[in-house]
Amino acid sequence: MKIFGDVISGNCLKVQYTADHLGISYEWIPIDIIQQEAKTAEFLDLNPAGQVPVIELDDGRTLSQSNAIIQYLAAGSHLLPEDAFECAKVNELLFWEQYSHEPYVAVCRFVMRYQGKSAKDREPWRVERGEAALNYMEKWLSRKDWFVGRRITIADIALLAYTRLAHEGGFDLSGRPQVVAWIDRCVAELSIRT
Repeated sequence: MKIFGDVISGNCLKVQYTADHLGISYEWIPIDIIQQEAKTAEFLDLNPAGQVPVIELDDGRTLSQSNAIIQYLAAGSHLLPEDAFECAKVNELLFWEQYSHEPYVAVCRFVMRYQGKSAKDREPWRVERGEAALNYMEKWLSRKDWFVGRRITIADIALLAYTRLAHEGGFDLSGRPQVVAWIDRCVAELSIRT
């Protein structure tokens, strides 16, 4: 399997974390999004949307969208619950992450990390919604160690990627002890080098 991705993209990190945790072998193909490498004709043949990550299976089939990829990779593993309700809760959080977390936390990080701007250059409405997403996570985690069930799932991996790097987008997690403790649990469980 090949993973086409940018090493500092949280969406790409989700795929890397999942594959590494499950022991799935892959070849990482670096795609620099700042250099528009996802917009080349060759890359657009893999993903007409011009976005990373993309995986290419050994048989040549391709799959894009980080949460679809991690769901595919996790099928039949402990990262995806067998219980129908818990599986639906994972999906609920995957959709929430892409709609209510990533567009705010990740975009603020993009402004600061990729564009080199300061925290004051972030759009205030994005900051407000990013803070709300992180507060939602803090409240959710006040009741449990993991987002779904009694062990790590792809819901945790999907939310970890950008939350772990939220400080790079100007967000302060120090007032969110449940989120900080959860990040530490995820890092330990996934054996991520910090």
